[in-house]
Amino acid sequence: MTEAKIQQEIIRYFTNNFGLKHHDKQCLIFSVPNETSSFMELKRKKLTGLLPGVADLIVLIPNVVLFIEVKRPEGIQSEKQKAFETKVSALGFRYEIVRSLKDFQEILAQYKISV
Repeated sequence: MTEAKIQQEIIRYFTNNFGLKHHDKQCLIFSVPNETSSFMELKRKKLTGLLPGVADLIVLIPNVVLFIEVKRPEGIQSEKQKAFETKVSALGFRYEIVRSLKDFQEILAQYKISV
């Protein structure tokens, strides 16, 4: 399964269970689209704040910010992703690598966030 498919599963799960339809759940998730196919688009994105290595997903739970990097089971972090993880961790935030929807669900369960 590709990283994009895993991320889509995570977004679908989160949106269906914790999205705007469920007002009693105070959670939010969003993606950080860092990929680009053209030099000009990359240049524009860098000028407006693109940061190479940023985690794929940001999850906001009351008083908690999670940075989620999505990887295939055999995937590894780039050096820029490792550097971002180091900075985020030093600031006191959680950075997690997930390789499946199940991994993501287990992280949410640590915060007592469940369906």
